[in-house]
Amino acid sequence: MKGRRRIKRIRLILGTALLTLATALAVNVIPSAAVDPPPPIASEPLTARSVFPDEVDMKLKLKEPGGGTAVIHVGDPSRTVDVRYTVQPGAHFPWHSHYGPVIVNIVSGSLTYVSAGLCTGTTYSAGESFVDAGHGHVHSAYNPGSEPTVFIATFFEAPATGPLLIPADPGC
Repeated sequence: MKGRRRIKRIRLILGTALLTLATALAVNVIPSAAVDPPPPIASEPLTARSVFPDEVDMKLKLKEPGGGTAVIHVGDPSRTVDVRYTVQPGAHFPWHSHYGPVIVNIVSGSLTYVSAGLCTGTTYSAGESFVDAGHGHVHSAYNPGSEPTVFIATFFEAPATGPLLIPADPGC
């Protein structure tokens, strides 16, 4: 008789434990060990690398920080691609350049752009845009905030295949 009571008590304890575990899993109290953290910098092409069928000519006039302007002639603006980047807090792009100019539109968060020539950073926030001259202009960028930064980059003179960022020696 005592043995049967003991078995019933063990079954009741095990049943309660299993029910508690199932409830915790159902309401997601126990975190999943299978969730990987996001990569520091993720890129997602929004368009294929495209070519304008019409003739296109492009020049960009950029104001320089110390005064004056720089005119950037885009050799072949017809080769473009749009990419969405998500940059986690504290993540840094390595020093690099681009084949041609890049127009950057900040969607959320902030991005600090560091020019190798000046070794100073300018921070851009959601709703702001800037132009990187490309053509060997070496720079880096990082997310100074506590939330992910999302931006859309439109690359001009994009190569038909291969990387859009050209690794470069740091300038600072």
